[in-house]
Amino acid sequence: MSKSIGLATASAYVGIHKWVKFWLCVGLFMVVMQVVIGGITRLTGSGLSITKWEIVIGTLPPMNGAAWEEAFDLYKETPQYKKINDGMSMSEFKFIYFWEYFHRLWARSMGFVFALPFFFFLSRGWLPKPLVRRLGVVILLAATVASFGWIMVASGLIERPWVNAYKLTGHLSLAFILYSYLLWTIFKVLKPKVEVINNSMLRNWSIAITAVVSIQIILGGIMSGIKAGLFYPTWPDMNGEVIPAIVLHAEAWNVDNIVNYDTNTFMPALIQTLHRTTAYILTIMILYFLKVASSQFTNIVFKRSVYLLVFMLIIQFLLGVFTLINCKGSIPVGLGVLHQAGALVLLSFSLFVNYLLTRKVVQ
Repeated sequence: MSKSIGLATASAYVGIHKWVKFWLCVGLFMVVMQVVIGGITRLTGSGLSITKWEIVIGTLPPMNGAAWEEAFDLYKETPQYKKINDGMSMSEFKFIYFWEYFHRLWARSMGFVFALPFFFFLSRGWLPKPLVRRLGVVILLAATVASFGWIMVASGLIERPWVNAYKLTGHLSLAFILYSYLLWTIFKVLKPKVEVINNSMLRNWSIAITAVVSIQIILGGIMSGIKAGLFYPTWPDMNGEVIPAIVLHAEAWNVDNIVNYDTNTFMPALIQTLHRTTAYILTIMILYFLKVASSQFTNIVFKRSVYLLVFMLIIQFLLGVFTLINCKGSIPVGLGVLHQAGALVLLSFSLFVNYLLTRKVVQ
């Protein structure tokens, strides 16, 4: 197993204009904020307050009393209002409307911030072809995320008073994929030449860690969608049990319980068990990775990246525990949003470690 350190070259990304780099970083920041705003929108129950998908007309909020009454009347026809928010005041409606509107407005703003500079930089010849191709993928991913967002919202306007947890997870997962792809692109642009670690074992471990982080994010999305934290708001046990008894009942393992997760306690118990177990597995994996990676700590960038990965793992674990034990009747918005944002940061450090380990090495 080779431990040599080489210099990764990516000539197409060398010398890219500083304004292009700044633009890409602004785009990444906007994606992060969209995930955060989306988390607030979900946890405040605001996502179903706007019942129409109007790309152009919907840019402006209701501008007068009559328009607000019309929007409120449309919301009153939704299952969420009839089953949960019956009797809501106009001021309360305006609060949830604001977050959903802000979420959509931020998405529209991202489109402008990305599109206008893109064509300007392209006309100036500042975007090499490999970067243009990657940015094309970014555009497709962004459009997919937006489209799936409406599919998610529409799922909560028919029967359930909340959006479908699995569609919510799909929307969130696509947003994380978009973020990851854009982040990797920025790695290429900001660090086209970087010392890499040519170690196959570490490379395989880093890929495995990233895969488990991704699985954990998916499980977290489902857990959030079915509000599983409300069912077992204790740690390290689950209401006095290591594993809830219902998970061990063979008859509970059926399609109906999985699809109709809001009519039984099986899925909340199962998803929370899986989410906790994956957190323990991920902790063991990253701590072991720290141990075996220490032999390569002569590379200061790699050393700091691994330490940051471990540090963020600890923070994310604690955020998860504190979010869980504070789920007394409702999910705490602040902690829930921080936990979701923490997942982005943990994924970022994991991806950067991957970047240092998977780049081609010039001997």
